[in-house]
Amino acid sequence: MKVTEHIAQAKDTLISFEILPPLKGKSIESIYEHLDPLMAFKPAFINVTYHRSEHMFKKRADGTFEKVEIRKRPGTVAICAAVMNHYNVDAVPHLICGGFSREETENALIDLNYLGVDNVLVLRGDAAKNESFFEPDPHGHRYADELLQQVVNMNNGLYLEEDLQSGVKTKFCIGVAGYPEKHFEAPNMQTDMSYLKRKVENGADYIVTQMFFDNQKYFDFVAKCREMGITVPIIPGLKPITSRKQLTVLPRTFHVDIPTEFSNEILKCKTDKEVEAVGTEWLIKQSRELKAFGVPVLHYYTLGKPNVICKAIEAL
Repeated sequence: MKVTEHIAQAKDTLISFEILPPLKGKSIESIYEHLDPLMAFKPAFINVTYHRSEHMFKKRADGTFEKVEIRKRPGTVAICAAVMNHYNVDAVPHLICGGFSREETENALIDLNYLGVDNVLVLRGDAAKNESFFEPDPHGHRYADELLQQVVNMNNGLYLEEDLQSGVKTKFCIGVAGYPEKHFEAPNMQTDMSYLKRKVENGADYIVTQMFFDNQKYFDFVAKCREMGITVPIIPGLKPITSRKQLTVLPRTFHVDIPTEFSNEILKCKTDKEVEAVGTEWLIKQSRELKAFGVPVLHYYTLGKPNVICKAIEAL
């Protein structure tokens, strides 16, 4: 089923999760061990992230260096198929611009269509670790809006080969990212919102937000979207804080604010175990408020902490 169909048929707030592909060399069993306790809550769908390749320099025997490409977390398409088969649940693969050509993207979409995957989340993706700014593949997309258009084209039976006649029309439900606190590269919130509106006008079916820790930022974001005529579902993305280190890592990496009340409670903690307890209570509080607000889905970035997510959902 499509994400929008799940939402339309729901009688209560839905639950969904987001997982990382295992590092290269790890087994699919690590995914199952991560998801097994979460599946008791019957998620509507599970997002599987995609990570671009990285470049490293390896020293040759003669002392010179060779630039090599390494993909540390391969297998998103295969993981989606495995998760769908193992749990009988819909999977939502992430598609990113960075590190992929248009041809590679089309081939991935063809594979996903063959597998019966009905949903994709299209993202620009982050800059490579060795780059200051995002640089697209020479034959790829620079912006998520361009990637979105490629998926829309395939939904209309239009492939990259112009002479390909009667191409099968795919039926992907397309999600895009929204930023309640503004994408860090946008000059201002209004400009960022205009980009989001354009993506919806060009075919996006729903929005999933970047993580946030102040629900008012989400409420304000939804209000602005509705004022601009954006009517698609807006799914809040939630992440637990489980260590003091995250107080600096998350704002620096994801450009989000952590409320003073929350950070003060974390700073009182002497151990990460205490931080996890505080973070769990905050996640529960956020979830309850958002559920009362009437959000269509509570989307949890699980990222190695299924036990915390389980406690939060049990509290609901």
